[in-house]
Amino acid sequence: MWIQFNNAFLSIVENRDNELELLVRARIKGDIEKIFPEAHVFEDDSADYKYRAFISKAKVAARMMLKITEINYDNFKNSVKEITRKNAYSNIWVELRKLQK
Repeated sequence: MWIQFNNAFLSIVENRDNELELLVRARIKGDIEKIFPEAHVFEDDSADYKYRAFISKAKVAARMMLKITEINYDNFKNSVKEITRKNAYSNIWVELRKLQK
């Protein structure tokens, strides 16, 4: 699952070795900690997502619910302040818009 926050981008998948945990991954240093400040983040230089943390499914679900309740904008793209992130998200928006019929 890819999740775009206005200050972080995460890829979240199941931990292959523990079905009760998720592997939270990021490409940008600090993105995981912005959403999960208590996470133990490690680096894997050989992986496509360099920054990683194992977090229980329950903790991820609880944090996602909290982040949803904290939404305070009516336009997601305008809520993204970091210009390089905004440009990347805009590129994703353009590509996904092409799928709309």
